Amino acid sequence: MPRILARKDPSAFKTLPLHVEASADALSYQSLGRPLNFSQMLERRKPVQVNDSRRFAVELANLGVSVRLTLNLLGQDYWLLVRQQRQDRGDTVLKLISGYVPAHELNLPLLTAIQEVAEECLIETPEGWLAGRFADTWLPTPYQRELRYREAAHFRLSPLSGAARPVRSGSLTLLERPDAYVHLPTASLQLVYDLRLEMPRDNHPISLFHVDEVLEDGRLIARLDRRRPDIFLLPLHQGLPTGDLLTLRNGEFRTASTRGVWLSESFAEREGWLVHEERVRWRDWMGKCGHRRRMSGSRLAC
Repeated sequence: MPRILARKDPSAFKTLPLHVEASADALSYQSLGRPLNFSQMLERRKPVQVNDSRRFAVELANLGVSVRLTLNLLGQDYWLLVRQQRQDRGDTVLKLISGYVPAHELNLPLLTAIQEVAEECLIETPEGWLAGRFADTWLPTPYQRELRYREAAHFRLSPLSGAARPVRSGSLTLLERPDAYVHLPTASLQLVYDLRLEMPRDNHPISLFHVDEVLEDGRLIARLDRRRPDIFLLPLHQGLPTGDLLTLRNGEFRTASTRGVWLSESFAEREGWLVHEERVRWRDWMGKCGHRRRMSGSRLAC
């Protein structure tokens, strides 16, 4: 049976709407108005329109973060995706690890991003669960009461190459240079951090699990379901997806079906700073990746 790891009161979450200004070379945001609780934020996530995809000013409902996480195992790189049932949009997609940025972290969204990795990506070894570090910062162990975390070993997060165009919170240029896009259907600004996950050198077999919070009866519930790991690996060749989709259990890879799979909007086509789509079919995305690989060979083509 699924195991409940945590319960939270969603009313404790507070964020702030944003004023966003973009030019062809940079994007900046700053908080706007009064704090919003979780329900108020969702109510504001309604479609907006922008006339110029490269130069605009717009008010948005919230700031979100995503992590494009690259894991290396036995010399092979993989991107990590998680499956999520999106209650606010009524669909199920594979997506990057992601979350909403609370008000007190709007100027340091990288902190939210690494916390989301700790909460959503659980790594189990025969000796217990792995905690993590980013540089000199220990990631939280959010399920300490329910899971036994190892003391002698941990995983490490490190930044990969940042985006070419800077993103600023007010006048402050954000660390690690995240990529950014405005998602018009939900009136949100999303920052995408490119990070590498390095495992400890003990060579123990690992299992990967995704834990996500679901709103039930007014509470946010986090569950671990061993029957549905809900975390997937995309093997990369020269930095680009090969088209395979895998799970990892006790050190063994298993092929997952891609039939009927949809990806979140972070995989959709961008127009300047804008994303118009809610989701994209796996087969359509892979088709475009294959075409662009042949045309440019660029990792960023997908």
